Amino acid sequence: MTDDSRTTEHKEDGSVIVMGPDGRPMGTIEEDGTMSPEEPGNLIEQPAKVMRIGSMIKQLLEEVRAAPLDEASRGRLREIHQRSIKELEDGLAPELREELERLSLPFEGETPPSEAELRIAQAQLVGWLEGLFHGIQAALVAQQMAARLQLEQMRTGGPRPALPMGTGIPGKQDRPTGQYL
Repeated sequence: MTDDSRTTEHKEDGSVIVMGPDGRPMGTIEEDGTMSPEEPGNLIEQPAKVMRIGSMIKQLLEEVRAAPLDEASRGRLREIHQRSIKELEDGLAPELREELERLSLPFEGETPPSEAELRIAQAQLVGWLEGLFHGIQAALVAQQMAARLQLEQMRTGGPRPALPMGTGIPGKQDRPTGQYL
């Protein structure tokens, strides 16, 4: 018995998104019943923009760690943080945009946040971006490996056995030798 904890989410166009146990989209089932797997490249609509903003946020976090901040600089960093999130959302697919909105909590009140609040918010955003980039890299590597396997199977005419049978010595009868590891 397997633990199949996939969920589904219905879209406005009648298609259904299939979500894996980790909450990530696995693919989409269209109205006609065809399934298309989720492509990692579809998750970021503007990859260059997301990479630029991610680099800026990471550098900003390093600067915030290195220098004491007065009230005016904390207010400015708050604005930069909020604007960065809005710009990031423009470059992401709806699924990731929703995730970012759920995770990035707005600062409370009109007073500038403390240095600790800013550092935590910036570190959270940098961590989310790094996780996003690692997840996409892992998905791309998995896609490449699957494509290589598929190509190898096409070349050989089918899947190859994991271990070869017999002794492997030409002209000798293939039979077990009696020695096992």
